[in-house]
Amino acid sequence: MKRNKLQIVKIGGNVIEDDVALASFLKDFSAINNAKILVHGGGKLASKLALKLGLQPVMIDGRRVTDKSNLEVAVMVYGGLVNKNIVAALQANNTNAIGLSGADANLIQSVKRPVKEIDYGFVGDIVKVNSNTLKLFIENNMTPVFCALTHDREKQLLNTNADTIAAEIAISMSAYFEVELNYIFELKGVLKNIADKDSVIPHLNKTTYKKLVENNTISSGMLPKLKNSFDALQKGVFKVKIGATQAIKNNGAVCTTLSLK
Repeated sequence: MKRNKLQIVKIGGNVIEDDVALASFLKDFSAINNAKILVHGGGKLASKLALKLGLQPVMIDGRRVTDKSNLEVAVMVYGGLVNKNIVAALQANNTNAIGLSGADANLIQSVKRPVKEIDYGFVGDIVKVNSNTLKLFIENNMTPVFCALTHDREKQLLNTNADTIAAEIAISMSAYFEVELNYIFELKGVLKNIADKDSVIPHLNKTTYKKLVENNTISSGMLPKLKNSFDALQKGVFKVKIGATQAIKNNGAVCTTLSLK
């Protein structure tokens, strides 16, 4: 039996901060005919606000360390400013969007990351996506828009990597749909040379990925994205693409397509 398609798009990087690029993306996202879910970051805006408040953002291997004060900033920026502006813009594009965190309808439950070599603070590792409830939103022609916040069911909100949220949602929804996961940011794809914005690697599998990591071709900020991508493919996601906003159009735009082999 052929399954319906579901396109899950994570938007981040400089696109969110660029009003023109974001408006163009949201117009293209709204034009996707099949079911869709949007996941957004906002880390750069959170870092800017944190600095204005006298707080120092800390990143380790592309992942944010979140103390109590920086968590409050994340909630304000991710769950408030960015999420509601995106939802309002999608409504203007005739997409019936609904803004969500993982706490809403208990959609994404996580646990506070245990302290090992690094204490990441109030950062969540996802343990469950409530796919049955999320499916109800989609079946009722609503487009979920997730920010990078989850919860632990003990009243604690947790900052959670948006790339990971997108991957975990994609994996869970693969039980019901043929899922395509898109990571959209300011670059055209995974680059061979970060100084050459046109040096896109058109196809990446696990073998070539490991080689690029070993020779330090891939920057630290790209590592979580690629790790999540291959994890998603191994757990049932149909396709993963990484690239600029044009990649969601499925019109042969330059991007990086990932596969296991």
